[in-house]
Amino acid sequence: MSRVSQAQAEENRRRVVDTASRLFREQGTQVSVADLMKAAGLTHGAFYKQFASKEALVDEATAHAFAELTQRYNAGLERYDGQRGAAQQALIDTYLSVEHRDGPGDGCPVAALATDIAREGGGREARRVYAEGVADFAAFLATDDQDGIVRLCTLFGALVLSRATKDSPLSGEILDAAHEALTDGS
Repeated sequence: MSRVSQAQAEENRRRVVDTASRLFREQGTQVSVADLMKAAGLTHGAFYKQFASKEALVDEATAHAFAELTQRYNAGLERYDGQRGAAQQALIDTYLSVEHRDGPGDGCPVAALATDIAREGGGREARRVYAEGVADFAAFLATDDQDGIVRLCTLFGALVLSRATKDSPLSGEILDAAHEALTDGS
């Protein structure tokens, strides 16, 4: 048997966390370790060389998903030269899109992981990271006229309801109504 270099082990770990972050948002944290490792292109046994438990991976993958979300809204601020309103508008447009509705694996961890995090025990790292991520996202969404938590709840609720009604005309109506409520119809 050949030993994996430290650099390769770090790359494998990064790949597992990235894959888990995507799969957990698509399918929930009940994804099996075997399926997750297969999707990452690694063996089941390699998992236990990288992580103490599946719960440890859930914690790390949750943090990874929220780091991606933070990068997205910071990139929007950069793209719009620090104009918070323009960055918020772009995020809302993307968040309430059919593409985001249909692509949870690359989407918002707030909506995708809420149910799984709610079922977890209160002392878990994933729950702490989730709560901090929600607070940070709400702070980003706040305006002089609208509370960030209310705006986030509107985004979250619209996305979850539109996903649940995906094969119905109601799905698009939900996205449109939330968009109008958050952008004054613009």
